[in-house]
Amino acid sequence: MENILELKTLNELQQYKFYIPSYQRGYRWKSYEVKDLLNDIADFQPRLINDTDEKTWYCLQPIVIKNISNLEYEVIDGQQRLTTIYLILHYLNQDFVEAKRDKLFSLEYETRKDSHNFLLSLNFEKSNDNIDFFYISQAYKTISDWFDNKGDNFDKGEFRSKFKFSTKVIWYQSFEENPIDIFTRINIGKIPLTNAELIKALFLNSSNFEKGELKKLRQRQFEIATEWDNIEHTLQNDRLWYFINKNNSTSNRIEFIFDLMNSEKDTADQYSTFRFFQKKFTKKQNDTIDIVWSEIKQYFQRFNEWFNERDLYHKIGYLLCVEAIDIATLYEKSTLLSKSEFKNELNKIIKDDLKEVRLSELQYGDNKVKNVLLLYNILTMLNSEKDNSYFPFDLFKNEKWDIEHITSVKDAIPDKNRKDWLKDAVVFIDDSNREGKLLKKQAMECECDDDEVFKTLFEHIVAHFNSEINDEDINDISNLTLLDSETNRGYKNAVFPFKRKTIIKRDKAGIFIPLCTKNVFLKYFSEYPPKISFWTQDDRNNYLIDIETTLNEYINK
Repeated sequence: MENILELKTLNELQQYKFYIPSYQRGYRWKSYEVKDLLNDIADFQPRLINDTDEKTWYCLQPIVIKNISNLEYEVIDGQQRLTTIYLILHYLNQDFVEAKRDKLFSLEYETRKDSHNFLLSLNFEKSNDNIDFFYISQAYKTISDWFDNKGDNFDKGEFRSKFKFSTKVIWYQSFEENPIDIFTRINIGKIPLTNAELIKALFLNSSNFEKGELKKLRQRQFEIATEWDNIEHTLQNDRLWYFINKNNSTSNRIEFIFDLMNSEKDTADQYSTFRFFQKKFTKKQNDTIDIVWSEIKQYFQRFNEWFNERDLYHKIGYLLCVEAIDIATLYEKSTLLSKSEFKNELNKIIKDDLKEVRLSELQYGDNKVKNVLLLYNILTMLNSEKDNSYFPFDLFKNEKWDIEHITSVKDAIPDKNRKDWLKDAVVFIDDSNREGKLLKKQAMECECDDDEVFKTLFEHIVAHFNSEINDEDINDISNLTLLDSETNRGYKNAVFPFKRKTIIKRDKAGIFIPLCTKNVFLKYFSEYPPKISFWTQDDRNNYLIDIETTLNEYINK
């Protein structure tokens, strides 16, 4: 069964019984929050919607509940809010004789004996019995003082009417089994009942619309709700999401747009983005709704445009991936430039980011190697006239990547699994000559216990497969490629032909192998007929030429 998200007036709550479970902390009121709520209700003016009995309303933050039985609910989140609401309603009830008072909803704290009775009577002689009773008493005094300070001319009856009938709470009813799990996820921010749902309530709150026909009002609310769901559904596509994002996955992804719009976001304030939008709705005008919603859609439409245009997708995806620019700045640039100017700007940013790079000097360990190889892979895909595929930023950002030596490094001697290493290597040793036969025999007979014996044998085997490569060039870009960590660490500095075998096997299994890495191990850079078991000097030269040609527009030779 799906969870229920709806709006309820405070008057509708009065039929329920609420239980505050032991895993929640007690009531911890803050005087300014209580006063802010009272001031907001006092300032709020409900308006009739044309010639109907329906009025605009004021919207409160969510409460999350789970049904126990009939009209009884366990409060998973929002008990502070419910307690404050109860105290205000209790205070307003005192203006009537007991027989005329409203029946209020019931509240009971599981961890506090007699909490139900204390809330019914608010006998302040017991306020020092425990910390919760003390805070409840202090909050009630704040409410009482607030009304007293309003003076005799303040219309308490009007306030009471607005509070009961024109104030609504976001009612989130969960049908999940374990309420403690739900509470834990809410309170570590994994259930999006904070900024996104609160902002949604702003857009769907009738009090934020000017007077107009009820039919048109409801139609506009329906349109926004439908468009909201469409944006959220589209952003749930991981290919799009990780194109514009790093690996910060969230269940409610539209909030990413809200955060981008909130240029003054306070990271210390969990509700900073909600407050940013709330300020926009201080003027209750329909054009405010339309202007703000239009801006949100412009962000979404721009991201969708980037995603669907192959050239923009790859260059923007690269820049965001290597953090050469942030997406907020990139979006701002796109609004100020024509499309052709924006494309030129993308090329310029890539060039600027790599302006200090010289391919001939680039070595294993340099912090720009990964960026260069990533760009090389992306542009190789992009430059192919017959290739309509897209680089999978979602896979790339969710895996760890290494810079891998194409040929083995002779000083990287394996400490463990030496016999397995020899077993993998011996298959590919060329035994067509005397030296090869002797090397193969030594590899098959080696017990691996003597460190010096194994070290010498290891170096001879590596030299056998690297016979055409100079040792001093082993760390050049022409001997480096991009590989996921699991594959790289899986074959533990294996010789080239075994690496090749592993790459082909993983590629067949559907593991993402970057295009240029596949080209290396499939011998795309070899003259015919290729030496399958060796990465030759000619291979390296051809590989380097291809890198230089592909990156020619962005990197100086």
